[in-house]
Amino acid sequence: MSSSSGKKERLYKVLVVGELGAGKTSIIKRYVHQFFSQHYRATIGVDFALKVLRWDPDTVVRLQLWDIAGQERFGSMTRVYYKEAVGAFVVFDVTRSATLEAVPKWKADLDAKVALPDGRPIPTVLLANKSDQPKEGIAANREKMNEFCQQQGFSAWFETSAKDNINIDESANFLVSKILEMDKWSQEPLAPDPDKVELTANGKHKGAAPSNCAC
Repeated sequence: MSSSSGKKERLYKVLVVGELGAGKTSIIKRYVHQFFSQHYRATIGVDFALKVLRWDPDTVVRLQLWDIAGQERFGSMTRVYYKEAVGAFVVFDVTRSATLEAVPKWKADLDAKVALPDGRPIPTVLLANKSDQPKEGIAANREKMNEFCQQQGFSAWFETSAKDNINIDESANFLVSKILEMDKWSQEPLAPDPDKVELTANGKHKGAAPSNCAC
């Protein structure tokens, strides 16, 4: 996409998946609206939000964030939801080890149902959410998390807190940088520009690197 002013505009579909209660909706609300609440109803099916980033003087990036319900991994609709996605976040709750144990299944589901045009897996970032609280299991050990990240094929992992706004923008900027890196080798944008309602919020490119590992 190109605007009349000569700026490049890109729209990318990004999935946000993980177990029920991991904080996916909270992360999206914090990122898009700079808002946090302790009280969210569980997402049913899929929800949408749009984040607009003035990435650089010549590029505007529109991220279409698909908030996939935690129980949807067991449903038949995920292939439809995943279609044309070019990046993903997998979210787990550091206070509940079971949500981390489910991460390989979410990653495998992504890899089985969506890929880049050249067949490679879409860049995926693991978010260790609720990091403002005491951690369970290997979430408390960065070396083991680095190993887990590499074994599962994640691009990187970040400790995040939607409540305290920790590494929300940084992890998103990292994923966008990976998507743009993939896209620059394509003749056309990785994702089409579907007719979607825009939930507009402004963002700035901070150029942040992963806080833990680049796997």
